[in-house]
Parts: sequence; C-alpha cells; structure tokens
Amino acid sequence: MSLAILIKNLHTLVTCNDQDQILKNVDLLIDGHQIRAVGKQLTYDGPHEVIDGSSKLAIPGLVNTHHHLYQTLFRGLSEVQGMPLFSWLINLYEFWKHLTPDAVYYGSQVGFAELLRTGCTLTADHHYVFPKGQPATLIDSQIQAAQEIGIRFHPTRGSMSLGKSKGGLPPDEVVQTEDEILKDSQRLIETYHDPSPFAMTRLSLAPCSPFSVSKDLMIQARELARSTGTGVMLHTHLAETMDEEKFCLEFYGRRPVELMEEIEWIGPDVWFAHAIHLSDREIKVLANSGVAHCPSSNMKLGSGICRTSELIKAGVKLGIAVDGSASNDGSNMWEEVRRAYLLNHLRYADAGLSAYETVKAATRGGAEVLGRNDTGILQEGKAADLALINLEDVAFAGCHDPLVSMVCCGNTSIVDTTIVNGRIVVREGQLITLDPEDIRVKAHKVSQEMVEKERSSKS
Repeated sequence: MSLAILIKNLHTLVTCNDQDQILKNVDLLIDGHQIRAVGKQLTYDGPHEVIDGSSKLAIPGLVNTHHHLYQTLFRGLSEVQGMPLFSWLINLYEFWKHLTPDAVYYGSQVGFAELLRTGCTLTADHHYVFPKGQPATLIDSQIQAAQEIGIRFHPTRGSMSLGKSKGGLPPDEVVQTEDEILKDSQRLIETYHDPSPFAMTRLSLAPCSPFSVSKDLMIQARELARSTGTGVMLHTHLAETMDEEKFCLEFYGRRPVELMEEIEWIGPDVWFAHAIHLSDREIKVLANSGVAHCPSSNMKLGSGICRTSELIKAGVKLGIAVDGSASNDGSNMWEEVRRAYLLNHLRYADAGLSAYETVKAATRGGAEVLGRNDTGILQEGKAADLALINLEDVAFAGCHDPLVSMVCCGNTSIVDTTIVNGRIVVREGQLITLDPEDIRVKAHKVSQEMVEKERSSKS
C-alpha cells in the first residue's frame, strides 16, 4: 500500500466531473488507490506525504486510447518517411517481422516511460504483429513491463489473419491462423483480464483492420468478447484513409462503417482508431461507440482530419491517442492534446472545442472510451490517477488562464508529478519507478539489431 498523499492548496484543480467544476485553492487527499476527499483545509491523521500545490495545476491523468508500443523501436526510419499509410505499412512489415519478446518488452517500457512523463496514467495498446517462429506470448511481455513501471494498462490482443496470399496487405510471415488467434485471446482474458473497479489490467480483442483480417475472425472475436460477460471490449482501426475505403468496397462491397454494421461491431463495447472518412450518416451510426483521435499520426501520414466536434455532438465517446511511434515518433500525450485542439480549430475555426473540452476528451473522455467510470475524474471515490503541472515554469509567464496555458503555451511536455493508483511514479519530471537510462540503452540495442538485420538482408 502506498503512503497517503495530501496535496495542499492547489492553485487550480480541474475535476472533469458532471458539473465541470474547476476549483481554486483546494486540497486533495489520496489514501490507498482512491481519492478520499477534495476540499478546504483537509487533514490526515496517519503517515502521509504532503505536496505543496500552491503553484500546481491538477488534472485527471491523461488517457491514451490507441498505441502500438513496439513501434517505439522503429522511429525515424529513412525508408518510410513521407509515405501514406499503405506504402508505409508494406515497407515497415519487413522490419516488424524481426520482433522478439525482448523487443516488445523494451519497446513497451520506452512508450510507458514517455507516457508517464507526459501525464498519462492509463493507456491502451494495440499489438497485432506476431512473427512466425516467435513465442505467442508477446502481450504477456507488455503486461510485465506495465506492472514493473506502474502504469494502468489496457492491452488489446491484436491480430492479422489475412496475409498477402489471401488478398490482404501484410506478408504471410507476420499473420496467424484464426485458431491460433482465438485460443491465445481466450488464454489472455482468463489470465489477465480484471473487470473489478480500479483494475490495473484489462484486456480487449482487436483484429487489426479490415484489410488485414477476415470478416469471420472479426465475428468470432466479437462473439468471444461478448460471451465473457466481464466487459471485454473490441477495438480496431477504421476509416483511416481513402485507400482503406477503396479496399473495403472492392473486397467486401461495403464502406468500412457499413462493414462494421453488418458484423455487429457497433456499440458501447467498441472503439475505433482514427474514424476520419465518415459520412454524416456514419457519424450517427457510431453514436454509442468510441473513437480514438490520433492527430499527429493523421498529420504525418496525410490521412486527413477527424471530424471531432461532429462526433461529440452526435454522442460518440471521443478520446485522444498518440498512435504508434513509427507514425508519430513519440508517445507524448501533451503533444496530442495540443494538436487535437489546433486541428479542431483549423477545421471548425471559432466553433472549435475549447481548451477545457479538449482536456476533458483526453481524460474523462478517454476513460469512457475504454469503458471506465472509476478514473478520469478528480472527485471523492475515484481512482487516484492525476497529473500535476508546475505553473511557475517560465513557459507560462504572461498567461492568465491555467487551462489555456497548459494546452497552448510553451513546453508542457514534461509534467511535474504523475500519480497512478495512489502511487507517485513521476516526481519533478523524472520517472522514479525504473531507471530511464537503463531502458534507453537496452531498448536502443535491440532496436539496432532488428533494423540492421533487415537492412543487411536487402544489401
């Protein structure tokens, strides 16, 4: 059990509660894994740590709703810069076929470290590459890394079954049979999925995309997830590019959302990554589902701009995400918040989302996308997941609104303090649960080995 924490006299506390309260000069008490109280002049009788909040802004921990953690080891590859999604994927599959359990483990640690340092307390991940000849326990390696570093984690058991020989996009070396995928999905759910409140690990099933899995696999994944009765959710990429739309029309005779309707992949237990190329009717169809908005990835790959304001107005649960680091080159949640805000205003001008609405999407919105009501809100009884930002940094000089400052001003990439499940994991901007230099050295070594292995095979 972590030591109780009393944060005194917070400059500003953004609750993201039902009343959208933004409180000034209040205390926040953490006892165990919960927030026990928010109010004035709080005290605590037992052993506890006191944090001076007079220069701090507190927000619920950021929630990353879509990632590919293994991609942290494939950043800045010259072979794929400037490419659109399909060409980018085809070239990267050749590198990804060299993935090992060590690569997945250290790649996850890199991503987790970046996320925690930028105020993220809960992250999903979509791992779908299982190279032939490697153990099928790659998700286990991710979960181990999450437990060691101290982040709340929603891994998804991704999959690819539609290789090039069957008309799909990925090479056959990185796809699995449907039987292999479903058996491992069942194993992971039984071993790791925790539906209880304040759970640190929950599983979802995530066939990769309409162009890399069969329709039958998506149906079987849906049946497996819903048959558990324990809140196992469903996730996939959807409507990311016009190439995907063209593939779906030619292969299935359906637009991507129409395909999801046909196979009953719509509802509160489903969330989609990207959801850019949607008709007005399709936005209404997704009203009970969730969307992970990935601004940096969408910009880098030239995929388009998500219709975020219209999704929110239609009742779609909207979260924000960093996406894979090979299409973003970072796992920086604050960059995504800022870019989500700016892209929204590029599209909607003065009718765009406010700074507060953007932060709410990145916190409570993300939690709701992942099916959680126990985190994403700073109030009594909710999970003690939060980030503290030091407003006395020079980057905030001259700014008169803390909410606007944290979204728009200076470099807010590194938060002062990140607390997950009542435990301080980042203090004064530094990860304290593991040695980041050790992570860097080991991750870079395994990354170089894989990249050189592929490049030498081409020479």
